[in-house]
Amino acid sequence: MIQQQATIRFRHQVAPDCFHLGFDCDGELLKAVPGQFVMVQVGKRGTPLLRRPFSICGLMGGHGRAEGVELLVKVVGPGTRRLTDTGVGESVNLLGPLGHGFRVGVNDRSIYLAAGGIGVAPIRFLAGDLIAKGVRPEDCRVFLGGRSHQDLLCRDDFRDWGIAVILTTDDGTAGDQCLVTDPLEIAIQDRRPDLVCACGPHGMLACIAGISERHNVPCQLSIETMMACGMGVCLGCAVESRKQQDTYLHACVHGPVFSAEDLNFS
Repeated sequence: MIQQQATIRFRHQVAPDCFHLGFDCDGELLKAVPGQFVMVQVGKRGTPLLRRPFSICGLMGGHGRAEGVELLVKVVGPGTRRLTDTGVGESVNLLGPLGHGFRVGVNDRSIYLAAGGIGVAPIRFLAGDLIAKGVRPEDCRVFLGGRSHQDLLCRDDFRDWGIAVILTTDDGTAGDQCLVTDPLEIAIQDRRPDLVCACGPHGMLACIAGISERHNVPCQLSIETMMACGMGVCLGCAVESRKQQDTYLHACVHGPVFSAEDLNFS
């Protein structure tokens, strides 16, 4: 984990309220693994006071020749607005990489990936990393869900890697009009994968955890939650443990990626 100033190399608007940002940086940040995140100081002079957490959505140049990190940022308030208004060539302060990422075993060759909305960020990073490490694209599937077609981010990236993409939207403007968990369960019933990895809203992850348990499929979930420090000090990102009653885990230090069996969604 390091703290450093990082210069914005590119800034692309990919949806009405979402931006893809690339940051030139060095050191430990270039060794980030899929599922890890950074804490970004989005303003100077203490405004806003707290850093913002963002999942890393990729490494510029890829592993072994990485030159920086990429983030997907959805504008939800003044902090994220200030970050996305920062211009190319300007710098922000990054702290990371933080947390534990996805753990894909050598025998995990058939992998289903699911993402809801901005939760696609770590899933994009993971998909690119899997392909780079020799996982066959035809053995992977990506399930993307959103409220409308504008929320289905990074689909062209997955297709460029040769991975089949299944789309769902709440309003029917792209793909099937249903929850993303519906085609995911059908696909699992049709051909059981070695591993399911997902990131998205709490309800979506709870459903995927249940699906994976019913079909006896190992499942890893990246938890989206607000946090103030990213290092286990503020205790603001607590999630309930399933294995130990009345015990809480913390997304920043124990996660943000957890085995589904470790979390209590009830």
